[in-house]
Amino acid sequence: MSRCASESVPLALSMGEPSGIGPQLTLRAWLATTGKEGKGDNKGPCFFTVASPSVLRAAAMLIGVAVPIQIIAEPAQAIQVFPEALPVVPLDCPGDVRWGHPQAQHQQAVIDSLERVCAYAQQGSAAAVVTNPIHKESLYAHGFPYAGHTEFLARFGGTPVMMLAGKHLRVALVTTHCPLRAAIKQLNTEMIRNKVCCVVESLRRDFAIGSPRLAMAALNPHAGENGTLGDEEQKILIPTCHALRAQGIDIDGPLSADTLFVPSRASSYDAVICLYHDQGLIPFKALCFDEGVNVTLGIDCVRTSPAHGVAFDRVGDGSASVSSLLAALRLADTLGRHRRGARQARATPHVVEGHLHA
Repeated sequence: MSRCASESVPLALSMGEPSGIGPQLTLRAWLATTGKEGKGDNKGPCFFTVASPSVLRAAAMLIGVAVPIQIIAEPAQAIQVFPEALPVVPLDCPGDVRWGHPQAQHQQAVIDSLERVCAYAQQGSAAAVVTNPIHKESLYAHGFPYAGHTEFLARFGGTPVMMLAGKHLRVALVTTHCPLRAAIKQLNTEMIRNKVCCVVESLRRDFAIGSPRLAMAALNPHAGENGTLGDEEQKILIPTCHALRAQGIDIDGPLSADTLFVPSRASSYDAVICLYHDQGLIPFKALCFDEGVNVTLGIDCVRTSPAHGVAFDRVGDGSASVSSLLAALRLADTLGRHRRGARQARATPHVVEGHLHA
């Protein structure tokens, strides 16, 4: 029996780019989490997707799998449907899909799916949001004004921080989708402190890590060699780390990035703070690609996604792994449970030494 039957709120999965690997991974994720492919153990988590039923059926034919699709009108119906069929809130995606070739007429459906899963999470009818990969170039051409999912999610409250999470490594980014020159110009003590505090809060609340231990990567080679290879460490990073430690945050650094990501060292920290996109993503994907999950911290809902892109070159050839999407679904389920538990604990009065505390 799937765990879905005992759950009250399902996860919401967005469609992503229709011509990429998202639709086929959605189908394979349902097969894996329900045990229908003979490899799963029926432990969920329960999810529904906001997507085009015709695209999903075409993807099933493409990869040769039998996945029953059940149209639902509202997320709550997914609980009963999920053990025997993939629950789908239908979305119109006009025209045929050309696998591996994004089309302009599909981009509004990509945006609509993303907006609807986020709205479900805000309303409380979805426990968390999981997003399939999007093709940013096509969305930009359609007028999408956000650099990526992380920036889009800022609309829904809070200050988003991008984290990549694997079994033995987590990296959180101070800057995200911008040119390296612009990323360096953005760095300042207040910005970094705010991001680090957000990471600490999320590790405690969502990951249930009571006393997080962090490391901060240096910006320059060899941590700047006392200013001879750059002065950002002396001017920004060292004072920031001092200030964070004064706040009671356990953080080492800035540490030279060329040795920080040695697995035995990086795994001793609960998260590594990286200052720009590739500083964190290159080592993370080299070490944790198949299991990696993109998590957006600091927003009002839980959001995860696979740590890979649309992979047009792998559509339909059987080489695309569903592992990252499965990891994203399972982590979203875990984080959502932790967050709900923390919220309930705050709301429940408790007695300490004869006094009632809220």
